Amino acid sequence: MRVFDHIDPVEIDRREIHLRLLAITVIFILAVGLGVMMYPAVFAKPMTLSGPTFRTMFFGFCTLSALLIAYLVDRHILISKLRARIVAEERAIQLIQREASKDLLSSLPTMDTFADRLSMEFRRVSRVGQPLSVLAVEITVRADVSSPQEVALVHADAGRAILRKARGEDSLFLLDPGVFGMLLPRISTNVAEMVKEELKAELLVVAGPVPLFHFRIHIINYPDHVKSAQEIMDAMRPMAANCLIQPLGLEAAVFATGA
Repeated sequence: MRVFDHIDPVEIDRREIHLRLLAITVIFILAVGLGVMMYPAVFAKPMTLSGPTFRTMFFGFCTLSALLIAYLVDRHILISKLRARIVAEERAIQLIQREASKDLLSSLPTMDTFADRLSMEFRRVSRVGQPLSVLAVEITVRADVSSPQEVALVHADAGRAILRKARGEDSLFLLDPGVFGMLLPRISTNVAEMVKEELKAELLVVAGPVPLFHFRIHIINYPDHVKSAQEIMDAMRPMAANCLIQPLGLEAAVFATGA
């Protein structure tokens, strides 16, 4: 049977349908053959199927039945093993994704690093009269996603989506679980609004048709909204887990559900 054992896991459902059709066809042939052989005994009338011809049909029927049973059992075992292998591979992929999520979240700079980088960037842009924008993204995971591993995976997916929209000089920080901050040097409020819209579209795609998370995007700009680095820190510092202080004078944050 090794010739037929090379089954692509992607085609397992199609191969299972083929196996069912084959089983139905062969069972139909066996039923017809059984009916032909039983006909003389039922009606007790002489037929031309006798002697060597009848014995050949009998042994052929028995051989075909044995081969069918052996083939169906072999296919059933093969498909069961293949399904078990697919389940094991899916579990391995999930484990890899969880480890990758942990690595991503642990590699992001935290609030202390954000404060140092903000202070440095603020001194640089204020000295030359350039703007400085900060995007704060708050991720709220859906209530039925309760496992810490699943929550971390959702946060990591959102973090990767934010990174995809970052320029080379931009910096992403993990300010609190589910709260990301992206520092945008030399970006005005108008340009930050465009970045926000692009990021919103990216996060909606990552969240999925039935959103795994909701999000809020806050824009804080110097000099339009704040006048010092400390005011930016006060606006970015979370009041509690997954909650940001809204800076005075800013418009309401975007709350997107993916609908």
